[in-house]
Amino acid sequence: MGHLTGKTAIVTGAGRAVLKDGSCGSIGYGIATAYAKEGANLVITGRNVKKLEDAKEELERLYGIKVLTVQADVSDGSDNEAVVKNVIDKTIETFGHIDVLINNAQASASGVPLAEHTTEQFNLAMFSGLYATFYYMKACYPYLKETKGSVINFASGAGLFGNFGQCSYAAAKEGIRGLTRVAATEWGKDGINVNIVCPLAWTAQLEQFQDAYPDAFKANVHMPPMGHYGNSELEIGRVCVQLASPDFKYMTGETITLEGGMGLRP
Repeated sequence: MGHLTGKTAIVTGAGRAVLKDGSCGSIGYGIATAYAKEGANLVITGRNVKKLEDAKEELERLYGIKVLTVQADVSDGSDNEAVVKNVIDKTIETFGHIDVLINNAQASASGVPLAEHTTEQFNLAMFSGLYATFYYMKACYPYLKETKGSVINFASGAGLFGNFGQCSYAAAKEGIRGLTRVAATEWGKDGINVNIVCPLAWTAQLEQFQDAYPDAFKANVHMPPMGHYGNSELEIGRVCVQLASPDFKYMTGETITLEGGMGLRP
C-alpha cells in the first residue's frame, strides 16, 4: 500500500504534457503521477480536455487508481464559483471525500514588460491563478475540515525576486502566498495543513518561454547550484506527497522553495 492509498486529491492544471524529449513536461502531471504511485485517487482539472483524457488513460493503466477528469477554466467573465462548484460536486459524487487540494493551475503572458502589459493579460494571470486558488480553497474547506486534509498551493521565484517581464504572474503568485499564510492561520484549528511551494522545474511551458522570449528567459531563469532543474515528478511531486502524507505533516504556513536537487528550503 502507498502512503496515500484511499485518499482523494484534486490537482488543478494536471493535463498530460511532455517535453521535447518525451518526458514529463508539467508540474501538475508530475504531481498527479507521484500521487498515483502512492495509491491516491485523483481529480484532475484543466482547460484542454484531450490532455486530461491522456493523463487519465496513462495514470489508470499504469498505477491502477481511479482518475476523474473535469474540464474547468477559471477566467475573466465566467461564473467561476459555478465552475469550481461543479468540480467539487463531481468529486464528492465520485469519491465521497476530499483529502488534498493542490492549486497548481496558472496561465500568464510571461515576457511582456509591465509598461506593455494589457488589462486582459493581467486578468489572465489573476483569474487562472489567484482567483482559482481562492475559489477552490473556499469550496473545499468544509470537506478538508472533515478529513483533516491538506492544501498545497504554488507560488514562484518570479514573485520572490521580481522577474523581468512577469508582472502579472509575479503579482498572482505573491497573492497566492499571502492567501496561503492567512489560511494556515485560520484553518490550523481545524486540523487542515496549508503550505506553499515555490518550484523551479523544467517544464514544457519553460521550454516554450525560452523559445518565445529568449532574452527574458536568460534574464530570469538561472541554473540551480546542483546543475539541473527540478524534476516535476521526482522532486516537486514527491515533496507534495510528503506534505500530504498522514505520517508526516510539515509546519503549516511555510513557504518551501525547490530548485533542482536542492530539496526543502523553508
